[in-house]
Amino acid sequence: MKLTLHIWRQADRNSPGRLVTYQLDGVSPDMSFLEMLDLLNEQLASSGQEPVAFDHDCREGICGMCSLVINGVPHGPLKGTTTCQLHMRHFKDGDSIYIEPFRAKAFPVIRDLVVDRSAFDRVIEAGGYISTNTGSAPEANTVPVPKEEADTALDAATCIGCGACVAACPNASAMLFVAAKVAHFAHLPHGQPERHRRVLRMVQEMDRQGFGNCSNFEECEAACPKEIPVRFIAEMNRDYLRALCSRAADEV
Repeated sequence: MKLTLHIWRQADRNSPGRLVTYQLDGVSPDMSFLEMLDLLNEQLASSGQEPVAFDHDCREGICGMCSLVINGVPHGPLKGTTTCQLHMRHFKDGDSIYIEPFRAKAFPVIRDLVVDRSAFDRVIEAGGYISTNTGSAPEANTVPVPKEEADTALDAATCIGCGACVAACPNASAMLFVAAKVAHFAHLPHGQPERHRRVLRMVQEMDRQGFGNCSNFEECEAACPKEIPVRFIAEMNRDYLRALCSRAADEV
């Protein structure tokens, strides 16, 4: 396959960026999208040019590092698929492909296609955990969890924190990410003691990090490689309102 690649190049977060066009030949349909970029970088390096910087790690659709916008769609045109699991057989010989970083105020570009997603880390640090004294936690299997609740918690826990929901949202909202992390604990008995404090802290930190508000476009669910449903956002909103009411009652 021969492809025309239009790739965003940016030296650092303070430098202006632009799309640079590359012609790439010899692409196998069996290559993953990242392997195709590897091939491009090998050719750039061999000709003395600067390779394209992009994030990657496991390349198994697990870690969420492969954060690229491909032809205007986070992770590309294939539904429920990360960039690293997208294969070139889903493109045609002679195609033009536009490759850009995730676009959001809270995700500043570090270099080329790499963005800083540490805002997600700060949201998790605000409350995405349970507190227990080391060494005194009971064996998890001794705590009964109804299957329906366990299944729902696992559905939420599939979030890999890639940020596609933010990149797809017209408002750059992180509501689906935060809602998934909140729901993960909200449906388990281990998460109940800190349930109200958790949702208040995580939502407030999300706002502090500069993410936008949800306006129910549902682009987040469409772009999510793990197909996490937006119903978790509704659950989080209910939990958030209950937490506010509970805090107000405690202050009276």
